[in-house]
Amino acid sequence: MNVAAQTIRPFQSLADNVGRFDLRGKKVLIPEMNRIGAHLLAGVFRSYGVDALVMETYKGLALGKEFTSGKECFPCQVTTGDILQFIQEEKERLGDGFDPEAYIYFMPEATGPCRFGMYNKYQRIVLDSFPDLRKLKIGSLTTGNAYALDGMIEAGRAREFRKVAYLSVVVGDVLDRLLWRVRPYEKEPGMADAFIERAMDAMARAFEKFGAVKGFEGILNELDRIVLRGKAIIDPAIPAIPLIGIVGEIYLRTHVQSNQDIIRSLERYGGEVVNASIAEWVDYTTYDRVRAARTKMMLSLRQRRFENLKGCLREMVKFGGDLLYQNLRHDQVYKRVERLLDVAPEHRVSHLERVLNRDGLYSFDLGTEACLSIAGIAEYVREGYNGVVNVYPFTCMPSTITSSIVRPVMNRNKIPFLDAPYDDSCQPGREASIRTFMFQASQHFRKQGRKSHAS
Repeated sequence: MNVAAQTIRPFQSLADNVGRFDLRGKKVLIPEMNRIGAHLLAGVFRSYGVDALVMETYKGLALGKEFTSGKECFPCQVTTGDILQFIQEEKERLGDGFDPEAYIYFMPEATGPCRFGMYNKYQRIVLDSFPDLRKLKIGSLTTGNAYALDGMIEAGRAREFRKVAYLSVVVGDVLDRLLWRVRPYEKEPGMADAFIERAMDAMARAFEKFGAVKGFEGILNELDRIVLRGKAIIDPAIPAIPLIGIVGEIYLRTHVQSNQDIIRSLERYGGEVVNASIAEWVDYTTYDRVRAARTKMMLSLRQRRFENLKGCLREMVKFGGDLLYQNLRHDQVYKRVERLLDVAPEHRVSHLERVLNRDGLYSFDLGTEACLSIAGIAEYVREGYNGVVNVYPFTCMPSTITSSIVRPVMNRNKIPFLDAPYDDSCQPGREASIRTFMFQASQHFRKQGRKSHAS
């Protein structure tokens, strides 16, 4: 059936109410994915004069399930419930004083084929089903431009804000790695958890105080003090235990409630765990933009479309500069921390692509988090980890691809591997699977030893 182009109407609410909006004078609602990272990012927003709040998470799951069909990714149900629960409580608290235009719900997106790119579109439909919420805007950044913030932060400060925000992501990763490094060896049960809550609050205040004035030394000095206090919690008499690596879909492997606190479960059965970082994904989105610009330039040269070259070169310089900054800042933080404590180092994205090309396992040309997960597992194997867990939402395509590719690799290398898909249900065999996996990892540890973070 032919439809005249002029009769096609865009989804007007999506065009008007999802995108990059000026955040000044609004309360920015940040969904909690990684607890520490979300609170540090809120501190960065507040430093730039933006009233930012990390919403309570998982409390509204019943609402999220009520307004989804169950066919969506589990994170969509969780985050939908978070925003609906928050708004419901705000309306009860403020009564007639509730104004939906006073809020901006912060929900980034990714380009396909991952369904994450559709979360804010679907949630726009849900919010529009309530007449009094149609003016509540959704602020969205996209991987299509490596999460650029133009239009959200005051003119001339967007790139500066992005740099401080990136530092908050790296520092959040370090605090997570500090917790995982310390907790299995703590002198008394509960010391590490109580310590990391205080550390998170202290670092959020540091970003709020120093972020906008670019007082990076003040931020890193506070991080130094926190790392030393964390190191003091370690009981040196406790021997090393099996080292477990985690990869997978970024939300599920990070969101403690959604993955039923799998890291703590692995620790309970005798493991020390290292999870893939948030910064790795941010680096990947920037790296992918550089690759895309380079590919477009080479194609333009072959097709003799020389008019495209200037734009391609401009993108390569812009995103290449961002990537260089991110790598330098990342190295600065980790080198500084590693002088104080042997936390797990990070995999650089360019190295992960070389790993895939070397082993012929997958290609960055295909995209998705499978690039990072497959290469990350290959590196865990090379580095001597005692087991690997792949955490993801039930039916997640990139993680299912990851599992199908790496299982033969893990079997060949005789390294324990566990798939851990999640929805809101509690699988009856989950605990037995984790215990069996950790028994296998302990056997591997006794025979092969383990990686030292200091090596």
